[in-house]
Amino acid sequence: MADDNKSYGMAWFLAGLGVGALVGILYAPKSGRETRETIAQGAREGTEYLRTRTREAAENVSAIVDKGKEQVGAIVDKSREQVGNYVDRSREAIDRGRAQWEEFVERGKNLVNDQSSRVSAAVEAGRQAYHQTAAVPPENLQG
Repeated sequence: MADDNKSYGMAWFLAGLGVGALVGILYAPKSGRETRETIAQGAREGTEYLRTRTREAAENVSAIVDKGKEQVGAIVDKSREQVGNYVDRSREAIDRGRAQWEEFVERGKNLVNDQSSRVSAAVEAGRQAYHQTAAVPPENLQG
């Protein structure tokens, strides 16, 4: 609502400015030629002013775009660095996990070998006991 009032106010200001310029031209103490030259000079100055302002605005926009590109580049670089850090940490964790896994596997192998040796020894002891018992006549076993 406030923007609408400003727009109307600006429109009335410009309309008043135009009417004032027209009245000034009609009642000016200058001749027609002088008035036309003054108007042409004003138009040239206005054109030059617009060109200057346009050039300045383009330079400002260009500077803002360049600054934005720099900031985005910095953000991208930082993101790449962070991703690299995460990748490095992940590799370290994987390496630690792999080393632990290899250690557990080696422990498991040793445990199985140890148990296998114990079982083999127990089986061998059982065989020897059986052979000793089988070699003794049955009458001597009850005694």
